Amino acid sequence: MGEIVSLKLHRKRKDRVAREDAAGENRVQFGRTKAEKKLTDATNDKAAKDLEQHKREE
Repeated sequence: MGEIVSLKLHRKRKDRVAREDAAGENRVQFGRTKAEKKLTDATNDKAAKDLEQHKREE
């Protein structure tokens, strides 16, 4: 005879692994911290401001 296997536990483990894989993909796709987002925004704002200052008024 083979071992008794709980299908409920097997299903739960399979679901957990699937959720962990999806979470890993989301971390790669959306994985920027709040500080990184603020730094990027500040850099873009400074670049736009510098560009605006170099424009000539006619």
